Amino acid sequence: MPQRNIRLTVSYRGTAYSGWQWQSNQRTVQGELNEAVFRVSGERVSLLGAGRTDAGVHALGQVANFRVDHRLEGERWAAALNYYLPDDIRVLDSQEVDWEFHAIRDARFRRYRYLAARERSALYSGFRWEHGRDVSFAKLQEAAGLIVGEHDFSAFCVVGSRKEDNTCRIERSRWYQIGPLLVYEICGNRFLHTMVRSLVGGMMNLADLRQDYNTQNLTLGSFADMLHFPDSERCHFTAPPQGLYMIRVGYHHKESDHEVFHRHR
Repeated sequence: MPQRNIRLTVSYRGTAYSGWQWQSNQRTVQGELNEAVFRVSGERVSLLGAGRTDAGVHALGQVANFRVDHRLEGERWAAALNYYLPDDIRVLDSQEVDWEFHAIRDARFRRYRYLAARERSALYSGFRWEHGRDVSFAKLQEAAGLIVGEHDFSAFCVVGSRKEDNTCRIERSRWYQIGPLLVYEICGNRFLHTMVRSLVGGMMNLADLRQDYNTQNLTLGSFADMLHFPDSERCHFTAPPQGLYMIRVGYHHKESDHEVFHRHR
């Protein structure tokens, strides 16, 4: 039986991967980490990640843990794993933690960021959504405010991935404008499959100043209805994955999600 529990903080560029979760016939972040652990220790482990990021989504602060027999000190796992990992995956920190620690179950909050820009760039196109639209920032902000609180987000996730309970508690939802960038920040206790991308896609659609008669644009009212009456309609506007970043996962029981968001934003 494995005697030690190792916690990792991981960053990665998701462009080349079919998401976080291991798949038998696809390259994934979890798969690369599992293989690196095996090459260091000679043991096959069950590595857990706090969030199952989609294909093409990036992370700056994913948290994972695994249990292992190997006697390598906890803080030395980061360098050992990085030796075998590709350049687009980096273990930022490693430590030995209590046996009971579970990266998914113990997480109190997860924080995501989405980057969008109107213009196209030769350098940054793989790291943001270059949408080419004129949008109302005021409408984006108003829609973001509707998301705060506890809601059933069934309308904003893939139908096949819906759970028995699709309720999430959102502590923070806000847009920022930084030069040419539109930056969306959201912090909550849990997130459903494609939920953040669907929220961003819906907000960008309702804030679009262009009159497109081939597309039925959302309104603030119809967006709010999806939050209050999730079975009535599903959001069909999903932002592309390259603009989404998993920023941080929080575990400290003495901090509120709101306090942590402000200290680290």
